[in-house]
Formats: sequence, C-alpha cells, structure tokens
Amino acid sequence: MGGFNLDFEEDGAKYIVSGDSISKGVIYDEVRKKYVILEDNYVSLLQNKLKGAVRNTARFGNTLLKGISNLKKDVLKEKPNIVLIEYGGNDCDFNWNEIATDPDAEHHPKTDFNTFETMLIRTVNELKSQQIIPILMSLPPLNADKYFKWVSQNNPEAERNILKWLGSVTKIYWWQERYNSTILKVSELTKTKYIDVRGAFLEHPDFTKFLCSDGIHPNQEGHRIICDKVVEFVKLNYRHLLRDGGSNIAYES
Repeated sequence: MGGFNLDFEEDGAKYIVSGDSISKGVIYDEVRKKYVILEDNYVSLLQNKLKGAVRNTARFGNTLLKGISNLKKDVLKEKPNIVLIEYGGNDCDFNWNEIATDPDAEHHPKTDFNTFETMLIRTVNELKSQQIIPILMSLPPLNADKYFKWVSQNNPEAERNILKWLGSVTKIYWWQERYNSTILKVSELTKTKYIDVRGAFLEHPDFTKFLCSDGIHPNQEGHRIICDKVVEFVKLNYRHLLRDGGSNIAYES
C-alpha cells in the first residue's frame, strides 16, 4: 500500500478486527433456536493463517459510530499495524418493530447514510495519519425474503405493515446494497484497499445457502468463504504476513 512502510517485525505484526456480529462470529443455531458464537469463525480461522496477533474487538449490534469510539481506545492501547474494518449491516438496519406498529410514520436507519460515509472516511484517514493500515470489507449479501420473514417474526399483521412501508421485499436488498456501495466509494476516495467479501459470496449461484435462517448472518460455510477471501487478499498484497507464504488456503470456497 503506497505511503506505508511495513517495516514491523512480521511475527510481531498486530491486527485489530473492528466490526459487528459478523466479525464476532455470531450465527443462529437452528437446533437451540438462539444466536451463538461460532468457534471456527473467520477471525479465529485467520489467527492460524497470519503471522502475528489478531485481536478481535467486534461486538454484536455494533454500528460504525459505536465501534469507532471503541476503536480509538483500542488503537491507543494496542498500537496495531493493520485494522480490518467491517461495518454496515447494523448501520443500514431499521427498528422493524416500530415500522410494524406504525408503517405510516417516518423511520430512519440506525446510521444515516451520509453519516456512515463521512465517519468511514474520517476513520480511515485517522488510522492512516497514525501510520496504521486500514483495510475495508464489503458486506456479505443478504437474503431479502428470509430477512423479511425474520424481522416480521412470521406475524401476518407485521408482514402487512412492514410491506406497506417498504413497498417491496427486494427493497431490503437494495437498501443494504447502497451502504455496500458507500464502502466501495470510500475505498476509492481514500485510496484504501478493500476485501470483496460480497463478490466472494456472489460467485456462488445460490449464495443464500451460506447464510443463517435470519437471512443476514453468514453460517459456518459462510465464514469459511470470508476467511478464504481475506487470505487471498493478504496473499496478493502482503504475502510475507502469511504463515505458510500463502501456499495453502485451508478451505476451498
């Protein structure tokens, strides 16, 4: 990456993963009917692939604004060389219960679209000013039909009201895609590399089989796809940071 000197000791490289429940490794357990942490999540899998130490600071429910306030503290404390930034899924989300109750009212996403862009640019620039390499991640695609069923909790009245407000279920996909496009725009504007997680999922004709029944969280196979994509990215850009020099990728996606 232009302008950065990767002169830190490879084995002493420090990485922070800053993100939401996807990076935390949260999946929906179909048997227990609740959210659990997947032990072999993509960040855990990466720890075995990269030289140095990976610190996962991702939290369930994190929006960019929440995550960034914590990241500032973590950066001061940890002094990382590289920060992986994974946000957008919660930022673009709405309070669906409020929409189901009052579809005619005005409803706003958790993070305003323009605020998301502004804060992402600011975060990237702040990290660069400290000689830290920021790397963005695009959003995994969601399954709009399943997500719609999930947020309306299979309640016919809630479904009717949410649909009245939405206009069409496909709008859920479109709306999330807008936030994803912003991540790519910020990457271009700030000359920051990004990992095309979305592209890795969309290479598969039926990407939905890599998502949990809530339509939004990647499942175990989904986490393997993300891990493979990150390893592929590191192999192309920072090969010396891979433990085996990138000769093997653990999982075929």
